[in-house]
Amino acid sequence: MHVKVAELVGESQTGWKDAVQTAVNEAARSLGTVTGVEILNFTANVEGGRVVEYKANVKVAYIE
Repeated sequence: MHVKVAELVGESQTGWKDAVQTAVNEAARSLGTVTGVEILNFTANVEGGRVVEYKANVKVAYIE
């Protein structure tokens, strides 16, 4: 079995957990069976002093 790794950015308006899940969902839909995820960092967009969008940079391990 060969495991491949892809780097993605997940985005959410509700939180970082949802941003990670968005990236995992996209990987599962387009790449194959996701077997693991590594969180590289979390960032956010801010408007008017409030967080309006959460982002998670992740590495996703998957098999085809």
